[in-house]
Amino acid sequence: MQDVDRTDRMILGILQREGRITNLALAERVGLSPAAASERMRRLLKEGWVTGFGARLDTRRLGFGLLVFVEVLLDKTTPDVFDRFAAAVNRAPEVLECHMVAGGFDYLLKTRVRDMAAYRRFLSDVLLSLPGVRETRTYAVMEEVKSDGPLPL
Repeated sequence: MQDVDRTDRMILGILQREGRITNLALAERVGLSPAAASERMRRLLKEGWVTGFGARLDTRRLGFGLLVFVEVLLDKTTPDVFDRFAAAVNRAPEVLECHMVAGGFDYLLKTRVRDMAAYRRFLSDVLLSLPGVRETRTYAVMEEVKSDGPLPL
């Protein structure tokens, strides 16, 4: 896979912020012909530099107003427990992100639910029944200061 140059980085930066930009507008912004911009876009997509496009939705209007981060400590740290936990957490729609981390706990989860009552149900019905979970720590978000920030290209 080839590296990206300055123009590719400009294209990637614009796409992070404006995924629906037209090819003509993109070409004008980076100083290329529409054909050259289109070819670079095809290459960036084909080589996996761009992993997808999507819309940012209003979580509150859709009934998912509470953002909660959860530290998860497992009872054992073996490949089998990791695999079973990962498989189970991938089936939980409330979990938006799950990261294995180094430090005082094993996983950091980013979850979205309607409200604190819904989180309480999720905690008892789903989270605490995940394979290997020994302990959790919950951090309810009071204010989202910055989220979904673009990469500093």
